[in-house]
Formats: sequence, structure tokens, C-alpha cells
Amino acid sequence: MTIESAKGVAFDIEVPVAVIGAGAAGLVAALAAHEAGAEVLVIERDPVPRGSTALSAGLVPAPGTRWQREAGLEDSPALFSADIMAKAKDEPDPALVARLAGSVGPALEWLADRHGLPFSVITDFRYPGHSANRMHGLPSRSGEELVDRLARAVEESGIPILCEAAVDTLYAEDGAIRGLGLVRPDGSRERVACRALVLACNGYGGNKVLVAKHVPDLSGALYFGHEGNQGDALLWGAALGAATRHLSGHQGHGSVAHPHGILITWATVTEGGFQVNAEGRRFSNESKGYSEQAAEVLRQPGGSVVTVFDARIAGIARQFEDFRKAESAGAIVEAETIAELAARLHLPEDALAATLAEVEALKRDGGRDGFGRSFAGVPALGAPYRAVRVTGALFHTQGGLVVDDDARVLTENGATISNLFAAGGAACGVSGTGAGGYLSGNGLLAAVALGRIAGQAAGAMGVC
Repeated sequence: MTIESAKGVAFDIEVPVAVIGAGAAGLVAALAAHEAGAEVLVIERDPVPRGSTALSAGLVPAPGTRWQREAGLEDSPALFSADIMAKAKDEPDPALVARLAGSVGPALEWLADRHGLPFSVITDFRYPGHSANRMHGLPSRSGEELVDRLARAVEESGIPILCEAAVDTLYAEDGAIRGLGLVRPDGSRERVACRALVLACNGYGGNKVLVAKHVPDLSGALYFGHEGNQGDALLWGAALGAATRHLSGHQGHGSVAHPHGILITWATVTEGGFQVNAEGRRFSNESKGYSEQAAEVLRQPGGSVVTVFDARIAGIARQFEDFRKAESAGAIVEAETIAELAARLHLPEDALAATLAEVEALKRDGGRDGFGRSFAGVPALGAPYRAVRVTGALFHTQGGLVVDDDARVLTENGATISNLFAAGGAACGVSGTGAGGYLSGNGLLAAVALGRIAGQAAGAMGVC
């Protein structure tokens, strides 16, 4: 990834707004810039738009939406902001938190009204750290559907997506970006001039060197993000003197089916399930959140554990396409008794039975265990039981380039790079410095809300 002088460069084509990356952030930015009146070109290194969005559950947290009101749910941007700040121990920039919390609901309603995305709010379970049911998703509850529908909206808007084109060079002059250089699979190169550039190429989760430097606890973990997330935005930003923040921030996940490699919804835990290690014993407070649970899981023998739940919880989890895929793949184990479940998972029966008995007693008494998990109001488990072997994984990084209220990239001395914008994982998010600061949905929050903000600002520059 290089920065070169634009002086004397002969560009092959010119576009008002260029967007690097065709995940949720880039596609939303493209739609917003187009609506602002600018011509837009989206550049994507893959054969089709996918990105980390396609690997996610596709859930976007948003407060005060019409879907919440229709469901009788009380929520507000202020309450959402407070939840974000509490989870990340007040580390994020409060102004950015407020900006995203206030922008994401209108962004979802805009995508629904203008581009036909059929969002609905999840009402039958709540992710840790959220004080209201505010997760919104599409019918399949999958990131694949989200990115596919966004890509369709972009195409129907007449916005070209240039696939199999890897950007490796930015051209700059007088403190602004003048264009970019890309390479095709056959080695041919093109130079594209632009008035505004949006970096929506995510973080550095696929870059083993950067992960080892900034997130050493997960340097050997399964990487469940997109391999193209090599830190391009971060490396370009460094060369441009851009400010960065919270580079150790990340989202892990302690619930990826092993060895199947399928994401298992955390509802399997929050609705009354628990995790045990090879000894059949619990080892942590699972209710803290799935992000910080990744490192806990990886510390267990063999780097994998078993999530125990039941048929009732499986019914809730089945709304997610990933869970249905896991069932089809045979990752979900079924058993009428704990003895049968232990045998099928090669766990010590006595220990597993004792663990279940302890958990159910805590539920009956409304007690808190030695790890700090409260079981008050948590439903009991009952036969038939379900279980899945899972491992911990790194999903995506949360630190990145510092941006202003318009998602414009800032330099280390606080000045702006006038026509350079960042959204999604390319920008510093609102999760603070560690896994524990990640509130469920923070990744797509930054993708959708910052994507629209960046696109609106870049689009305004593109029509000047």
C-alpha cells in the first residue's frame, strides 16, 4: 500500500466519488453519495461484493425506530449511547458515540423506504449490554442477505461496482487525495482520478503481523473475517499522517461451531445456556458478551468448548440462517438425557450433570455464580437438550482512523484531510481498546451509520 505524488500523473478516467470496498459501509456510502447528486464508482477486490458483512449475522442496533415503536419498545439514542459507553468503560469518543446512535435509526428507515430493505426488530431475545431490544435485521437474519440487498440497491441505482480490482496506490497532492491506482487479476493497471474518496475497506483482521502487534491474545485464533482486511486504510493513513485510535480494539466471538466454521448465535447462551470445557465444567461468566468470551474459550484445553442449551432455545436460534446451516451440517447435537449428551460429546457425565444441576439451582434461586453471572430470571433448561462444540475467533478490528462528524479523516495535529473519508472498520469505532468494550452490533453500527455520513459528505464534494 503506497502513497505517491499526483503531480504529472495521467489518469485513465475521472469520477467525482470513489469508494474502496463493497461491504455494508461502502455500499451504504455509495447510495448516500449518489442520492446527494454525485456520480460514484465502487471498487471491490473480490469477484462479487461480500466483505466481512457477509460473514456476520447482519444485525444492526438502532434506537427509536418505527419498528421498535410498532413492537411497543421504548428506546432512544441517549439510552443507546449510554449502553455503548458503559460497555467500553467510557473509552470511546462521546461525540462519535452520540453521532452514530442518533444517525443509525434514520439510516435504516432510509434504506427501507428508499431501497426496499425489509428490516424488522428482534423481540424474543436481547444481546448482553443492550438495555432495549434494538437489533434490526432482514428476514434471514444473515449478513449475506444484507450485503446482497445493498448490492442490488446500488446496481438498481445505476452505480457501477468494479469488481476484481485491488487498489494498491493513492495519489495525493497539496494535502488532498487526487486519485487511486488499481490492479486487475491479469496484472493490468488503471489510474482513477476522484474529487472525494471513501475508505470502506475495513480493518486489519486478516493481517497477521498487525494482529500480533495489536491483539496478541488472538494472534493464533481462527480469523472469521474477510481475508482481504489487510489494514489498507490504516497503512495509507499512516503514510498520510492520519491520526489513529484504539488499535487494540476488536470483536472476538466465543461461539463459532468447530470444526464446521459456522457462527452460532449468542442467544444459545443469553436465553439460558452455558459453556463447559473438556472437563464438563464452566469456566467463565458467559453473560459478559461473546466478544470477550473468545479469549476465554481459547484458553481452555484444545481451544474449544461446548455450549449446552435446549430445544426451546434452538427454536429461537433457528430464525438465523447460520443456525439452520449448522443444524443441516450436523454441528448441533441432540439428546434426550444429559448422559446421552455427555456420551455424544465425549464429556464426563458426572461433571456435566453436576454443572447443569448447579446452573438450574441458581436459576431457581435467582442467584449469582462465582464468576459473577446472574441467573435471575433466566429460563430453565429441559429435555430434549442441544449442544454445539465451538471455538473462539477474531471477527474484526475496531480501532482505526480518527474521523470528524462528517467521517472525514483527521491528521495527528487535528487538521482534516479535506476529501478523504473513512467508514466501517477503516475508521476508529466505538468499542474502546479491548474485546470487552465491544457491544453487540458495533461493527455494523459503524458501517451503516458512518457509511451514510461519509457518503453524504463525499457526495456533496463530488457535485461541487
